Amino acid sequence: MEKTIYLVRHCQATGQAPDAPLTELGKLQAKELAEFLREREIVHFVSSPFTRAIQSVEHAADQQNLRIEIDDRLAERVLSSENLPDWMEKLEASFAADELKFVGGESGKEAGDRAMEALNRMEDRTVAVTHGNLLGLLLKRIDNGYGFSEWQKLTNPDVFEVKITEKHLSATRLWR
Repeated sequence: MEKTIYLVRHCQATGQAPDAPLTELGKLQAKELAEFLREREIVHFVSSPFTRAIQSVEHAADQQNLRIEIDDRLAERVLSSENLPDWMEKLEASFAADELKFVGGESGKEAGDRAMEALNRMEDRTVAVTHGNLLGLLLKRIDNGYGFSEWQKLTNPDVFEVKITEKHLSATRLWR
């Protein structure tokens, strides 16, 4: 059994809050994303419950006359419930140490496990919309060589084609 999943990082948003909408540029990016996905014979859209993720694929789903399923397992990872002035350093440390956990947050392992559970249950030709940190953790699960420096190169939006077979996972960046 082989399947293809398209992992999408949401378009540019006004902020990090769960209800933060897309910016005007993000809305234009969502239209570009819809065009990009139109030729890929998508059969299913799954999204994080965050507004910016849903809005990123609304045009694409409408174009293809498909609904968007919400999956909480695709929500962004909470690094910590506390304000971390050095959050970027903490995030980098968490990429290196999978079990590292900060107050009120999820370890990379915990977040990666829930995201992989969602990915493994998706059907062939699914678009899954998530967030930068969680996408980075998924890509690290697929390719152990993927790390913090690769995460820093992610764009809004971004698209990776994931090929899943019984014995192998691979990811290829499609968005340029």
